[in-house]
Amino acid sequence: MPSSAPAAPSEQASGAAIAPQDPALLRRLLRAKDRMDAASHEAWPVQRLAEVSGVSEAHFARSFRQAFGIPPHRYLLTRRIEQATTLLRDTNLPITEIAFATGWESLGTFGRIFRDITGMSPSAVRLEAQASATPLDQVPACVLKAAQRPDLTTAVLEKRRRLAEGTNRS
Repeated sequence: MPSSAPAAPSEQASGAAIAPQDPALLRRLLRAKDRMDAASHEAWPVQRLAEVSGVSEAHFARSFRQAFGIPPHRYLLTRRIEQATTLLRDTNLPITEIAFATGWESLGTFGRIFRDITGMSPSAVRLEAQASATPLDQVPACVLKAAQRPDLTTAVLEKRRRLAEGTNRS
């Protein structure tokens, strides 16, 4: 009788079980992933990532996909597209500058891959973001956070004492 339980995270789509990875290897893979996150605008060929992780190229590519569910190159593409989407939404930089700032070497490649992943062109994403923007969306996040920050100039006990002065004690 087949089990209706969801597949364990250690199984691929083909159903073949994958042996759990060594924690030291996972730390090395996370190191490479963190480097890609910190500098996604840079070129990250598998050879460079493998050097960061201290493993062979083939082992790195296989282990990265096993650990994170996608190949390293696709992970890098998604990070670049996420950053480009944020820049399109939050800045008025030209699309060409955004493409080069997020690591693309060709505007055509950027536009094609952006459309393939998001389903919209970069200019359409920008227009949609501008059309749906409310006045509060145009306030910088740092200003909003400062306005919403709790007032810590007065101690908590002092605030409680002041509130208690206006009430009748039992």
